[in-house]
Amino acid sequence: MTQHYQSLRRMYLAAPINQLYLPEISIDKGEARISIELRESYHHAAGAVHGSVYFKMLDDAAYFAASSLEREFFLLTASFTTYLIRPVASGVMRATGRVVSRTRSQIIAESVVYDGRDRELARGSGIFAKSGQRLEGTPGYADPNAAS
Repeated sequence: MTQHYQSLRRMYLAAPINQLYLPEISIDKGEARISIELRESYHHAAGAVHGSVYFKMLDDAAYFAASSLEREFFLLTASFTTYLIRPVASGVMRATGRVVSRTRSQIIAESVVYDGRDRELARGSGIFAKSGQRLEGTPGYADPNAAS
């Protein structure tokens, strides 16, 4: 794993929102994989996982696939389209993301979420654009063991 991928992983896991989900993530060039163990606290009133969890998994996997190709700036999700296919209530959700197009100004990535039996639960695609914020200044990205 390259230093950049390790730094992205640290940044992702350091985000306060991920204290709620406790995800696992792996990143390679143009690809990312994320998984979470589902809990009842993620359910809507009808007893299945809320759509916001699907969106988070899809967006995060596509985002970090895109971020694997950008070493200087923090990316922003410019748009994201989500398709929910089937409900899930328990087990593990796994998302895979991959870059499908890259230009100087944007990166397009797609993602799919699966359940523990490899059934497709949702899919999405997003456009990611560079922000003005450098990755080096983003909390969690810098190597905590690096000399100051």
